[in-house]
Amino acid sequence: QVQLVESGGGLVQAGGSLRLSCSVSGGTFATYGLGWFRQAPGKERELVTSINWNGYRTYYTDSVKGRFTISRDNAKNTVFLQMNSLKPEDTAVYYCAADLVPRAAPREYVSWGQGTQVTVSS
Repeated sequence: QVQLVESGGGLVQAGGSLRLSCSVSGGTFATYGLGWFRQAPGKERELVTSINWNGYRTYYTDSVKGRFTISRDNAKNTVFLQMNSLKPEDTAVYYCAADLVPRAAPREYVSWGQGTQVTVSS
């Protein structure tokens, strides 16, 4: 069973930075596509960014492009989300998820973390 645990959320001021981590256990991490999602109150969950199994392909939603960076460390079985220049509209619960098939781009996320709260004050 693949398990994911997010950490690093918290309260920050607008313009600040935060780094989220997602520790993955079970299976072969190096073959997983990974994504970060977020869900704000009253809104649907959205894909923020993703990275494919070999790290060569990334995706960012327009609202975070240039501010957020996804990366992975296969030696630590961990995926990171570096968030810079944070805005109040980034406030949400952030979830990491894994696509267990080594596709060119992840698309079927079947394993999910519990989420971590990110709050950005104005």
